[in-house]
Amino acid sequence: MRLILVQPQLRHVEGADNFGAVLRALDASRITPEPSDVLLLPERVTLTHSRQEYLAAVRGIAGSLACTVVGGSHHEDRGGEQVNAGIAVGPDGSELGVYEKVRPYASERASVRGGARPGEFSVAGRRFLVLICADFWFSDLFHQAEHLPDVVLVPALSVSRKPSPEYSRALWRHLAIARAYEMGSYVGVSDWGHPSELPALSTSGVGGLADPTEEDPARLYQAIGESGASAFALDFERLDAFRRDRIDRGFFWKRA
Repeated sequence: MRLILVQPQLRHVEGADNFGAVLRALDASRITPEPSDVLLLPERVTLTHSRQEYLAAVRGIAGSLACTVVGGSHHEDRGGEQVNAGIAVGPDGSELGVYEKVRPYASERASVRGGARPGEFSVAGRRFLVLICADFWFSDLFHQAEHLPDVVLVPALSVSRKPSPEYSRALWRHLAIARAYEMGSYVGVSDWGHPSELPALSTSGVGGLADPTEEDPARLYQAIGESGASAFALDFERLDAFRRDRIDRGFFWKRA
């Protein structure tokens, strides 16, 4: 299994072809998804409020690429209220799981209500946990999960008030490494590229993979390539060995 993470230049306007930008990033990176792969899209990959449009687009990408797609998120209209939510679908378009942003961030709180809980689902017997952007920064949400995740997925739309993205990138990378090591899980982040078009703050481009099994410190966090997409092989045997070693040393909270 590979985890395909993306960080294309996206536009924060209704009607923008952001799904097309994702596909172009895959082409530019020469990534051809395989049926066993999982593709993670960024938070708010589309600005439509129509759930049907969003679902059709995610299922369309999964079908055309013939892989599992975790569809980032969109602001779903629910009876006059909006919830930042997403869906994961298999290559055949079947629903694998849904997820919601529990704690909306900054100005988002003015128009979006908090969701119920993060999402959990399985692919090929491996457990995935989805935390939308700012939810990744709340450790208590990890402990709401029913099972220890093998892979934590973070669809992000990172923003920064700093003059450059380096500050935010450093914080995200350190946090992802810490979460990966604590949970004994891979952590993958897909984000908007820097500088994508936003109405106010600048995006930071924090996407990448945190791999707790790496022994080279420089590879504990591997950023997405400049072409806007990267595919990372997930070695679950090595992850299982990493967990067993930590359990043997009494340095790992073994969960179901």
